[in-house]
Amino acid sequence: MTAFHVMAGASGEFTRPEVRKISIADLVDALKSGLDDFKEKPSHYVFICLMYPIAGVFLVAWSSGANLLPLIYPLMSGFALIGPIAAIGLYEISRRREQGLDSSWRHALEVRHSPAMPSILAVGVMLFALFVAWLIVAQHLYTTTFDAAGPASISTFLSDVFTTPQGLSLMIWGNLAGFVFAVIVLATTVVAFPLLLDRDVGAVAAVDASIRATLANPIPVALWGLIVAALLVVGTIPVFVGLAVVMPILGHSTWHLYRKLIVPVHPNRMP
Repeated sequence: MTAFHVMAGASGEFTRPEVRKISIADLVDALKSGLDDFKEKPSHYVFICLMYPIAGVFLVAWSSGANLLPLIYPLMSGFALIGPIAAIGLYEISRRREQGLDSSWRHALEVRHSPAMPSILAVGVMLFALFVAWLIVAQHLYTTTFDAAGPASISTFLSDVFTTPQGLSLMIWGNLAGFVFAVIVLATTVVAFPLLLDRDVGAVAAVDASIRATLANPIPVALWGLIVAALLVVGTIPVFVGLAVVMPILGHSTWHLYRKLIVPVHPNRMP
């Protein structure tokens, strides 16, 4: 029954939420609405998202100490692939604020009681698998370009990457591979998690809706992806601390982007 629920949602049938065409102005409005949500109780939201920069610092320290220097950049950039998971609680806060409900920070943890949790977990597993695949690809690119044993020191690693033809090749192919992974994640999850919190339609329908929304709005969604990437880069300065502010704003904004991309359910209408 759980597997069926993940596929079809609470109704037991595969439904396809209707998508809208949006404009660049809608992206700006979604960001403004997300900023308004953040301003409502910023200290609470920053507290929730401190886990994100802490995790980033931990992973960088771990990779440095374990002679896994080549994975530092893939780990940092790969956070964008699992960012939608970290923002689930923020979608819930925006949803509750939209409905005039209590939006205090403790409700961010109540998503665990969502009837769509099996589907949310399924999409989360998909994202985590993509994250791991990205790390494997990045490691493979490095080991086929340089010594499989890894760099002897940080200075050697930086010299290899930034001052040699092999390093230039690694940066080009590595960033191209990262771009492909980022496009896949954006296209499959741009509205998936907010949709599942709002309507228990099943993981397959949520991913399908995200893909259709992307295909219907290639330029706005691509621009949204660039905005997210740019803000996440800014958020990593200094030492990931900025993510404690960037992540809440992007999380809330994504909820409002979902509202613009997906047609809401009317009282006498199936989802």
